[in-house]
Amino acid sequence: MKHLTKMLGVSAVALCAGLGVAQAQDNITIAMQLEPPHLDPTSAAAQAIDSVVYTNIFEGLTRFMGDGSVVPGLAESWEISDDGLTYTFKLHDGVTFHDGSAMDAEDVKFSLDRARAEDSTNAQKALFSAIASVDVVDPLTVKLTLSEPNGNLLFNLAWGDAVIVAPESIENIKTNPVGTGAYTFTNWVQGDRIDLTRNDAYWGDAPALASATFKFISDPTAAFAAMMAEDVDVFAGFPAPENLPQFEADPRFQVLVGSTEGETILSTNNKMPPFDNVKVREALAHAIDRQAIIDGAMFGYGTPIGTHFAPHNPAYVDLTGQSAYDPEMAKALLAEAGFPDGFATTLHLPPPSYARRGGEIIAAQLAAVGIRAEITNVEWAQWLETVFRGKNYGLTIVSHTEPMDIGIYARPDYYFQYDNPDFQALMTKLNATTDPAMRTEMMGQAQQIIADDYVNGYLFQLAALTVAKAGIEGLWANAPTAANDLTGISWSK
Repeated sequence: MKHLTKMLGVSAVALCAGLGVAQAQDNITIAMQLEPPHLDPTSAAAQAIDSVVYTNIFEGLTRFMGDGSVVPGLAESWEISDDGLTYTFKLHDGVTFHDGSAMDAEDVKFSLDRARAEDSTNAQKALFSAIASVDVVDPLTVKLTLSEPNGNLLFNLAWGDAVIVAPESIENIKTNPVGTGAYTFTNWVQGDRIDLTRNDAYWGDAPALASATFKFISDPTAAFAAMMAEDVDVFAGFPAPENLPQFEADPRFQVLVGSTEGETILSTNNKMPPFDNVKVREALAHAIDRQAIIDGAMFGYGTPIGTHFAPHNPAYVDLTGQSAYDPEMAKALLAEAGFPDGFATTLHLPPPSYARRGGEIIAAQLAAVGIRAEITNVEWAQWLETVFRGKNYGLTIVSHTEPMDIGIYARPDYYFQYDNPDFQALMTKLNATTDPAMRTEMMGQAQQIIADDYVNGYLFQLAALTVAKAGIEGLWANAPTAANDLTGISWSK
């Protein structure tokens, strides 16, 4: 009897231990459709980089939260001079990089000077254009002096392009990223996964998860199968929206439908004939049936847009009526522009489902008015080289997921090559304005200008679609920036 009691005791302990393991699950596998080309958020436009490293590996002076608010990051506080030209940041004490070296004001100066340098490869170099100098006051204090007031500075510094890096580890940052975040880079199996491990020396609050794996599954059918088989815990940016009702009906899963900052556009090379003719671009806009694209490619998930601005932003102006679907008007405009029989062009489609699926629909819509778009499917690295950097394209489809990024239209050398001095002057004025009412008015004017110039074909605001196991808490429903922020995620007990 004593032996039996002892055995029962061992079994009970083992059972409790088993329950404890189940309750204290501390790892997670998050699937994404796109694999990053590399892991340096300060030298590429690929959102997949930030989706892995933002807040997890790298941090900036400020950061975005899931609700879109900007809060302190590596800077614990700051003071702004009365004239708006000097920002003095006080850094958190005791912050170290993953290699054990201290993070201080010299690293902040190095990072921001590198981002704004003449030879900078930062995809959002313009974010730092107002910074005249970065000065180290002491190891925990850094002063930014601006050439003109910039009401967006704290917002701009929250972008992934503005994270703080160290000169000692910059050489290998693309394959071995060393940051200050709550997770350290562990391993990258190209074409398969990236592994992160909790940083036990993290300066901030310790996250609940001990490790995380980012798994890359590009095919929508495979994405559905992996999630249904519970091979992955979360699929961020789920690429098969037609399957969401099945997950919603299954108690094993939760489905989060939110908004992103992703203006999905038929991007147009404004310097390439015949797209250098505004009538041709206007014809293009009227040839597109937005709702058919949203229904056909996204199964109804997405909000129509008529300009490059997020509908959930209070300053949004609904200009969809200005480019309403009207194929007969499109044909008339093409005839006016000297193309009564239409013309041929190229349509480069990167991997996301919104582009590949949407591209087939758009090509058919354009063909109906005489625009023959030859589809070329490209991987992200090829898109970045050919379209984004090379500007060797006619049309492409891409979702611009950067937050409130209408300012890109003030860059004549940006890949769609729109050059409007009036718009550029308006953006300069907006950046120097801090009054909320005036900023809202100017943002409305900016939306109207690019709508009037039909710079791009404005399609829809990309929805944030996430499928996850039912027991996971702390996931972002909305995507105010490209991120899978691990620091607030846990398994319910």
